[in-house]
Amino acid sequence: MKRIKVSLIAILVLLTSLWLAADTLLPEPFNYFSFRSVFIQFSGVLSIGLMSIAMLLALRSKWLDRHLNGLDKMYRLHKWLGICALVAAVLHWWLAKGTKWMVGWGWLERPARKPNAGETLGAIEGWLRGQRGLAESIGEWMFYVAAVLIVLALIRRFPYHLFVKTHKWLAAAYLALAYHSAVLTKFDYWTQPIGWLLAALMLGGSIAAVLALFGQIGAGSKVQGTIESLTEYPALRVLETTVMLNDGWPGHAAGQFAFVTSDKNEGPHPYTIASAWNRSNPRLTFITKALGDHTSHLRERLKIDLPVTVEGPYGCFDFEDTQPHQIWIGAGIGITPFVARLKHRAANPDTRTIDLFHPSADFEQAAIDRLTADAAAAGVRLHLLVDGKDGRLNGERIRTAVPHWRSASVWFCGPAGFGQALRDDFCANGLPDERFHQELFEMR
Repeated sequence: MKRIKVSLIAILVLLTSLWLAADTLLPEPFNYFSFRSVFIQFSGVLSIGLMSIAMLLALRSKWLDRHLNGLDKMYRLHKWLGICALVAAVLHWWLAKGTKWMVGWGWLERPARKPNAGETLGAIEGWLRGQRGLAESIGEWMFYVAAVLIVLALIRRFPYHLFVKTHKWLAAAYLALAYHSAVLTKFDYWTQPIGWLLAALMLGGSIAAVLALFGQIGAGSKVQGTIESLTEYPALRVLETTVMLNDGWPGHAAGQFAFVTSDKNEGPHPYTIASAWNRSNPRLTFITKALGDHTSHLRERLKIDLPVTVEGPYGCFDFEDTQPHQIWIGAGIGITPFVARLKHRAANPDTRTIDLFHPSADFEQAAIDRLTADAAAAGVRLHLLVDGKDGRLNGERIRTAVPHWRSASVWFCGPAGFGQALRDDFCANGLPDERFHQELFEMR
């Protein structure tokens, strides 16, 4: 989370600093209309700059995946960039549109226009001036479209398959808003660093938008496969799916995830990989729990021999650090990456001591027997806690069970609120924040 916050603040500071080097929020003489003029430029630059970076993050770059500590973190940054862009766009829209309304209502008196007789414009600037009316109209309507689409993306109850389809159209809205910004951005900016950065961002964002519209995001990381087996655990509402892959999968680290498409109308869904990679046995296992509109119907939709597309792998939840001890916490279906790591460790033993805590509201003996066997084969100490019988898991309980916790790293996957509570508890008791690793497995 710290890297996400630092990245967001750095982006905001960079755009603001470069804009302030080209203009000012304290124009002379200072009045409502002079401030409005410069703030419209500032908010417009901020909004399109943030949207452009959000578009670039949507490409699912493997390079950024590594440098932002995982695609889950990258998507969280993408989300906050979108929210900040929307806030800047609302302010931009209000000063542009609201001022006209207030003048019409008699609340404000518009100053007389300065004559521009004799002004000589270059060919490019003259052409841009001629596009202003069209750009303003397009920008206003695309603002309404983008605002609705961003708000829908933030509503968790909005069905995922509809989110995938509607969110894609943000790319088309972005292209229209990029045109709006290119025409209406103050011409002098283009000869200064803020203009150079803005041009690069809008070019990159436009390329990303075209790729999104034509369904090319992640195209180079996709491999075809077929469903080989399905195992259901009714008491847990869990389905285990094994996929036989065709050639092309690069391999994955235990703890990474992939996007799987079993229905083109539904689109790709992210699932943590619950198996270690063996090149001579190119199979992936996914464990899904019936929690939402899509996963609740997987048992009816998935069939043996059904063709699927797998894209990835992504993520940096890979258990790689230098600590002699590790504490793993897989809450509920968050146990999935740890299952993959248990299988990897059984085939590749190491000297670290591992304590695995698995709190769960549900219990099914067959699943627990498999987890217990996997932990024993990997030499991992398993702590199973079933709600209603064993009580709730908290930081104090973990520290009591693991006396050497101060020299350990903590790896958590499960509900975000639970993870944050454990992080705060451990850090308050002296664990360095960088040693608490949390998977933010939310892609919207």
